[in-house]
Amino acid sequence: LELQKDSEIFQVDTPYGKTSSPIFKSSFQDKEVFFLSRHGLKHEHSPSLVNNQANIWALHHLGCEKIIATTAVGSLRNEIKPGHLVFPSQFIDFTRFRKNTYFDDFAKGISHTPMADPFDEKLKLELAHLCRKLHIDYHEKATVVTIEGPRFSTRAESHMFRAWGADIINMSTAPEAMLANELNTPYAAIAMSTDYDCWKEDLEPVSMDAILAVFKANGEKVVQLLKSYFEN
Repeated sequence: LELQKDSEIFQVDTPYGKTSSPIFKSSFQDKEVFFLSRHGLKHEHSPSLVNNQANIWALHHLGCEKIIATTAVGSLRNEIKPGHLVFPSQFIDFTRFRKNTYFDDFAKGISHTPMADPFDEKLKLELAHLCRKLHIDYHEKATVVTIEGPRFSTRAESHMFRAWGADIINMSTAPEAMLANELNTPYAAIAMSTDYDCWKEDLEPVSMDAILAVFKANGEKVVQLLKSYFEN
């Protein structure tokens, strides 16, 4: 990414193992910014095997005051078109095999983290405001359902998620948001709609080729938004 040019690059070892990728440290005016690639620099880690515990712990340990995640999502609503940006306000966790807590035991005390509003509202509104200024199509409130993957949904599942009230679907956000909240680190996601999953039966079902085509064409929006955020 253009944002990672001239970065200091280093690896962080954590109590939970190594992070998914080396960490890139950059400076933007008076801000220190750390970049981490959740799937690895060559996208070698499948969603189920991303070390979310290590990734979120490392960012927190490095002193990050907030975490902004980027993610590709499928749209479950007509109005959320491919290429639009979405800022989730709620999640539904439909994963099964993730390490999604730092409290595997209560030896140091009982811990049940509140999760009613898992995305930081102030951070989300700041990003949405910048989208308005940059004339980027966006949606400010949405529920993301995070599935296990790496397969895509069946049509029955896609219709079920719509009936549950989900607006977008991905394979990454819920576990990250849970862990960030456990560490009291504000977390927001910039979700890029790349497709309509498979609930729209008049369209071809989602494929990686279709996702990548939209992602490459619209990825500059995310870079533009992040750059604007760092420079403000």
